Amino acid sequence: MDLTQLRQERQKWLTWKNIAPLQQAIKALPVYEDVEVELGDAVALSIENLTSEDAAKIEQTARMMLPWRKGPFRINDLFIDSEWQSQIKYNLLEPHFDLQDKVVGDIGCNNGYYLFRMLAHNPKKLIGFDPSAIYYSQFQFIDHFVRSNIIYEMLGVEHVEFYEHKFDTLFCLGVLYHRSDPVGMLKSLYKGLNKGGELILDTFMIDGDEEIALTPKERYSKIPNIYFIPTVNALKNWCHRAGFAHVEVLEIKKTDLNEQRKTEWIATQSLEDFLDPNDPDKTVEGYPAPKRVYIKAHKAR
Repeated sequence: MDLTQLRQERQKWLTWKNIAPLQQAIKALPVYEDVEVELGDAVALSIENLTSEDAAKIEQTARMMLPWRKGPFRINDLFIDSEWQSQIKYNLLEPHFDLQDKVVGDIGCNNGYYLFRMLAHNPKKLIGFDPSAIYYSQFQFIDHFVRSNIIYEMLGVEHVEFYEHKFDTLFCLGVLYHRSDPVGMLKSLYKGLNKGGELILDTFMIDGDEEIALTPKERYSKIPNIYFIPTVNALKNWCHRAGFAHVEVLEIKKTDLNEQRKTEWIATQSLEDFLDPNDPDKTVEGYPAPKRVYIKAHKAR
């Protein structure tokens, strides 16, 4: 697959009537030479001598880009309180990876929050994949100040195996359940890794020792494109069928209202609206409430 033409076609997405104003607003932002970047729980940017006029312009641009799903971000006094407190997931995973001098990809990278955090690990190369013009615009907005060397591709997981080079480490967080062919997706990720490479992945799961998966009839937690929610043993089987030699379970964690919640930066529903109001252990459809398993899958050397 030649990705050059696909990239050119997707660049046209930035001219859509709902995206073009975002692109224009980003280009109109002042360039600042003195920006201090702190890669902590919030990706925090401190601009020296920021005028009130420029601060207002920055906030206006940020608010044009709702919804902010991943974060948080801070630009001087402006706090972008994203729906997900993504630092919880990142801090959970950070002890389990070493990115020093590695070629790293983040599949379904959203606005790049995790990629920005990964800069602190000095990888050789950082590449994000996400076919969303609005999330790409959010990334551009933050990176306008950070000025990183992160590469953002408006491509999907199905393009990873055809990419111009292989990866040492791939992250794929919160994507697998959106795919109707989970084993096929895992095979694509496997093919995108160098020998000895590793995949760090999380997905919805259900409890049980059986090698089975829940298949929601229509929606799960009000989300229409959720296809399969496996037990841990079923997920391990999927990974082995895709070619991975070994699978480690890093953590199992129920999603709670501290990690995912409604804020002024999304203006839509969130987890509290997706759960049964009389039984928070169930979704509004009656399925088990969202729980995630975090794994590391290894490709043989």
